[in-house]
Amino acid sequence: MTSKVFTKEEWIKSLKDLSGTYTLYGPVRDGDFHSFSVLEEGKRPDFDFRNSRLSPKSLVYPQSERIFEYILDENSPEANILKESPKEYPLKAIVGIRPCDAHAFQIVKANFDNPDYKDPWWVKRFESTVLVGLGCNEPCATCFCSSVGGGPFNERGLDALFIDMGEIYLVRAVTEKGEAFLGKASGGGPADDAVLMDAKDLEASSLEKITSSISTGKIKEKGINELFNGPFWEDVAFACLNCGACTYLCPTCWCFDIQDEVIGAEGDRIRNWDSCMFPLFTLHGSGHNPRDKKVQRVRQRFMHKLKYYPDRYDNGVQCSGCGRCVGYCPVNIDIRQVAALMNTA
Repeated sequence: MTSKVFTKEEWIKSLKDLSGTYTLYGPVRDGDFHSFSVLEEGKRPDFDFRNSRLSPKSLVYPQSERIFEYILDENSPEANILKESPKEYPLKAIVGIRPCDAHAFQIVKANFDNPDYKDPWWVKRFESTVLVGLGCNEPCATCFCSSVGGGPFNERGLDALFIDMGEIYLVRAVTEKGEAFLGKASGGGPADDAVLMDAKDLEASSLEKITSSISTGKIKEKGINELFNGPFWEDVAFACLNCGACTYLCPTCWCFDIQDEVIGAEGDRIRNWDSCMFPLFTLHGSGHNPRDKKVQRVRQRFMHKLKYYPDRYDNGVQCSGCGRCVGYCPVNIDIRQVAALMNTA
């Protein structure tokens, strides 16, 4: 696969040129935070960021999307017929995505694109998206990607990766999609052996800066009931507010709700992100709620990520180690500590 070197201005210029082929998204400063936005004219990506508050998962899996539409007018020949809402799947590139967030797409893929079931909208968006990663030279204190199958320069799930080497970016293709992306980029030159060696040294240095980790090795061996009935869940859940921030920030959470909205005789069926932390999440039409207590909802979140998912998919835990839930939980509930309790229970 191709590796090229760009000055930082050359890279920005090449992205502008690529906007004729791809709809480009990149990290843009938004007040005190960064978010992945369309790189329209006048919007310059800021690659000097630690991580975005929200992952770019919404670019493949929108927070809210119309999936069907219908007419209720009985005089219409199409009355009460569900029709798929019009959708477009333009070729796009997410430039500057962190390796942990690219890894998260591979975790989520097990749910939306597997031999038994394929979500057509998720699959089409994902297949039309090029993931161009940015290596993490300075991982956050809450990052633990290296203990869940990733790393600050990990290429899993990426189509290309670029590395900030001071005055230059080293950009290397990982897949055929990445090769095509890099092939269309103007400017730059071939990377020599010295640059490639410096990149390896930078990767090793970055990996050493990750001091946080998560222990899950013994969880898979334990029985579900053993963990489900663990004595620590009341303590873990005590401070939880059920705000749902952890699930909305998480790049690997995929829960959704489907609602109908009707105006006059026209209706839309809409898929919205949902959270297992919300009391209404498991409320039945009968009025029964199998998880009406906070401790049950907190237990569900961690059991799913650290036990149910590994048992079903045999694909590691349902976590890419981005650390967002750790950093933004208002009451300091820490998945690393919960994993340690489950691991030693």
